[in-house]
Amino acid sequence: MRTSSTRVLTAALGALTLGVALTACGGESLEKSKEGTGSSAPAAGGAKGKLVIGAAGFTESNVLAELYAQLLRSEGYTTSITTVANRELYEPALEKGEIDVVPEYAATLAEFLNAKVNGPKAPADAPVASSDVAATVAGLEKLAGPLGLKVLPTGQAVDQNAFAVSREFAEKNKLKTLSDLGASGLKVKIAAGDECTVRPFCAPGLKKAYGIEVSGIDPKGVGTPQAKQAVKDGVDQLVLTTTTDATLEQYGLVLLEDDKKLQNADNVLPVVNAKDAGAPEVAAALDRLTKVLTTADLADLNRKVDAERAKPADVAKTYLEAKGLTKKQ
Repeated sequence: MRTSSTRVLTAALGALTLGVALTACGGESLEKSKEGTGSSAPAAGGAKGKLVIGAAGFTESNVLAELYAQLLRSEGYTTSITTVANRELYEPALEKGEIDVVPEYAATLAEFLNAKVNGPKAPADAPVASSDVAATVAGLEKLAGPLGLKVLPTGQAVDQNAFAVSREFAEKNKLKTLSDLGASGLKVKIAAGDECTVRPFCAPGLKKAYGIEVSGIDPKGVGTPQAKQAVKDGVDQLVLTTTTDATLEQYGLVLLEDDKKLQNADNVLPVVNAKDAGAPEVAAALDRLTKVLTTADLADLNRKVDAERAKPADVAKTYLEAKGLTKKQ
């Protein structure tokens, strides 16, 4: 199973190719018909029809799929969840109506479709994603519409690349933002994937946007326990992770704000098959969730699944009830 950390790194790397893959952890295959049930609990009612929610197999996607499925079920739809192997499979399936709704990330999907529609070099030569969420979504909508996809509004929740330091290091050097780190003149070694040396969102971007001096890359991966432990122990000073990393606190790490918006706007948003799930009622239901879901909420939901071993369906149910989006049962 891949984590959301891997998803965001894949987003950055996949901007140069069509292959943005997310490994599934079981679930119903796309070859099965929409008549079958997925990983969601049995539906109640279903007077408004059947909707298949796609999940990409990592914790955050599974939780989001459960949130969507349960919320839509409360609105009278019969819902099921289908877990897919990768975006190359679930995006065409969404176009065909084999699945109806997918939780997505604005910048990631925008560049995936950019590569699909305009060729694999398009994300590098003519990117449509940026740190501007409105512009990114506008570009995504232009690409998605002709494919029969409808992009629903984004909210506050965003899962994008982020950099963290130890709390001790931050307090000692009075660091709250990446600009603070650049102004400090401190040289840092980054625990990340080895691609960090050349990717614009990582070492080159930190130097260009913030003037941060990178002394080296410790190739321990993106947001892995080994990478975070290295920063906790002082072997490295900076770790590449994500904004919804649920385990930073247990390592004594804190995020530094990306105050100059180096990272693309990977805000969470639902994408639907326009023909099968483009009804205003579907959009209105999902928008109620989008308006209240925050990045901190996502991190907490991830933590409950990954650290406390709760089931995605259970944490989704509790969250929806707590926010007054569904009635307590």
